[in-house]
Amino acid sequence: MLVKTFGCALFGIDAITVTIEVNIDRGINFYLVGLPDNAVKESQQRIEAAITNLGYYYPHKKIVINMAPADIRKEGSAYDLPIAMGIMAASEQVNTDRLEQFVIMGELSLDGTLNPIKGTLPIAIKAKQEGFRGLIVPKPNAREAAVVEGLEVFGVENIHEVVSILNGENTIHPVTIDMADSLHEMVYEFDFSDVKGQENIKRALEIAAAGGHNVILIGPPGSGKTMLAKRMPTILPPLTMAEALETTKIHSVAGLVGRNASLVRTRPFRSPHHTISDAGLVGGGTYPQPGEISLAHNGVLFLDELPEFKRTVLEVMRQPMEDRVVTISRAKMTVDFPASFMMVAAMNPCPCGYYNHPDKECTCKPGMVQQYLNRISGPLMDRIDLHVEVVPVEYKDLSSKSSGESSAKVRERVIKARKIQEERYADFPAIHANAQMTSQLIQKYCDLNEPCRNILKNAMNRLGLSARAYDRILKVSRTIADLDSSENIQTDHLAEAINYRSLDRDNWGS
Repeated sequence: MLVKTFGCALFGIDAITVTIEVNIDRGINFYLVGLPDNAVKESQQRIEAAITNLGYYYPHKKIVINMAPADIRKEGSAYDLPIAMGIMAASEQVNTDRLEQFVIMGELSLDGTLNPIKGTLPIAIKAKQEGFRGLIVPKPNAREAAVVEGLEVFGVENIHEVVSILNGENTIHPVTIDMADSLHEMVYEFDFSDVKGQENIKRALEIAAAGGHNVILIGPPGSGKTMLAKRMPTILPPLTMAEALETTKIHSVAGLVGRNASLVRTRPFRSPHHTISDAGLVGGGTYPQPGEISLAHNGVLFLDELPEFKRTVLEVMRQPMEDRVVTISRAKMTVDFPASFMMVAAMNPCPCGYYNHPDKECTCKPGMVQQYLNRISGPLMDRIDLHVEVVPVEYKDLSSKSSGESSAKVRERVIKARKIQEERYADFPAIHANAQMTSQLIQKYCDLNEPCRNILKNAMNRLGLSARAYDRILKVSRTIADLDSSENIQTDHLAEAINYRSLDRDNWGS
């Protein structure tokens, strides 16, 4: 008897429907074809043990299983359940009419229970697009899939429950979640009110959040760079539904969505160690998986001790930072992973760490400061809009019992500035914030009056600012003006933006 079941293969952050054809005939053998990897081939032993241990009949006949399309590699143990249901349907233990209405995925244990799988959300989206009635997945993955409306999602614990659903005998109800509340339950571990002093640094991070700017914090050890960076997501606007779905898809494919979780509610914060490889940062592998820059999509990528990263690792970030997508090509496939993130970097100003310390003297030899800074290439530094010098907090601020401004209050101002930008770039779908402005948009929206032009001219000449600093200053000053709800850039906005170009100055490190 020939039956068909349906599953899905992951391709990047999207899913492709896989038709699993099972035919049982006279003879004794087991054939699995359609480009399966070793994990799929090993399913025979798991399926036979699971079916027999639960008291069902396993046919010891000639079983031929074809996974189509045959030119797409099938990998992982998530095909255990659809193959098992196909075998049981072909041996007339399961209703074949209902079988073809569902996409079924799950990894089997030998006792017939189900283990969670990766990529449930992309699979659910594909099932809805292909017109399937519902989706049957392990119970820990059900809430993640239930965010897709118009699809019956059943979370099951074992084969018994799957059989009862397919035979119409089930008392199991589809999983539902309240989408209205799913994006408003933001819980942050950190808050800006915990930070003592450092008001100028908080202001710089507020500007970075308001305009989507990349920022680098330069300061001695213990000055609070990491502590400030960890609080960056708390002042960013809440995720929109589209952003939450896309972010969850990436984390789902990587297997990072927690059990019984639904949408990713807060903006990601990724902080890879400086020993990370190229593939670990941008993604890769024989069958490409998302890297740290894609896991930070719609959030923050924090690179601590930036000069300690391998230069080749930092250089591979240049194209994704510009295009906001990373393309990974292999001999058999090419996949695109989204990579629209804010980069927050931190570094010591010199090898000893005390070049800009107000009290301690730098012990580095002449030229070592500049040599240390040169570990970061000019093209990468060109993509960082704000250079912020961080100095240690004074004792009077540390011992103060008063708390600083909360993240919620800062976030309100950031959201207000982002709405101004959203209206400004309504005709440019690829532009969402000031940091993404092209040269034409800079000329259009960053027009300077005569006093502003004089200030910028004097700064370029006196401070020795490079040409690459010019556009960055205009972008940042536009964001500062938005925070002030000012239609035009004023002299104080421009002066503040100029102050955030420390590393471009001729005398830095000399």
